[in-house]
Amino acid sequence: MANFIDIAPLSKRLGAEITNVDLSSELDSETVDEIKKAWKKYIVLLFRSQSLTNQQYVNFSKNLGVLDEAPLDKDGKMMVDGFPELLIVSNIEENGTAVGSLGNLECEWHTDMSYNPKPPMGSCLYAIEVPDEGGNTGFLNMERAYETLPADLKETLAGKRIKHDATHNSAGQMRQGMTKPEDVTKSPGAYHPIIRTHPETGRKSLFLGRRPNAYIESFSSSESEFLLDRIWSHITQSQFIWEHKWRKGDVLLWDNRNAMHRRDPFDNIKRRYMHRTQISGDSPF
Repeated sequence: MANFIDIAPLSKRLGAEITNVDLSSELDSETVDEIKKAWKKYIVLLFRSQSLTNQQYVNFSKNLGVLDEAPLDKDGKMMVDGFPELLIVSNIEENGTAVGSLGNLECEWHTDMSYNPKPPMGSCLYAIEVPDEGGNTGFLNMERAYETLPADLKETLAGKRIKHDATHNSAGQMRQGMTKPEDVTKSPGAYHPIIRTHPETGRKSLFLGRRPNAYIESFSSSESEFLLDRIWSHITQSQFIWEHKWRKGDVLLWDNRNAMHRRDPFDNIKRRYMHRTQISGDSPF
């Protein structure tokens, strides 16, 4: 089956589209190996025109590794009954209550769940309903961003750790039980190497989390802010970015260890409904 997989790069920056694969079927080991190989090379993979049940989507995701359980909703229940691995990403409300998370707001550049000691190694998003415009998702190639970092900055950051903020989500909303930090050197979050090594490829990349309330260890807060401003000015150049415009049936898989992503806002009158799975990871090094 793997011999029939077609792989087409989506940009010079990162990303590839995989065709001739029906994710609703049980994939053989050779096909899974080809997908994993492409994932390591291209960082982001796109599968279009998929039609998946919840079980089929979970089954496909499990080919990539052990899945994390999604956070419970505000009532302490699974977002998708019977499927603890599924998170709903949506702006839809039923009887005045949001059915999922993140709404229609713009989401800043971020790395999923990086404020945890062991962030997920990857994320997968399946588009069930999408608006006709808006809500595009952009991706940053953090390996290429690291490779092209100015030499003095690369030397300064070598061996340093960065604290990944735990107070806000990617839409800038305060997490439950958190307060606005008055001192970023003492705010909650996990420390990770700012230059990390991919455990499977050995390639190095920047690992930043998100910009607000980040802090580089061993510097004063003002020195850290200065360095972070330089880093973010460098990495957000268009030469590192590819943007995906969603269609119904898209499945998008990205490596959380060497890519960052963000979302455009969209008209809240238009419905957007997606399921997300996350693949468990290890402590960055």
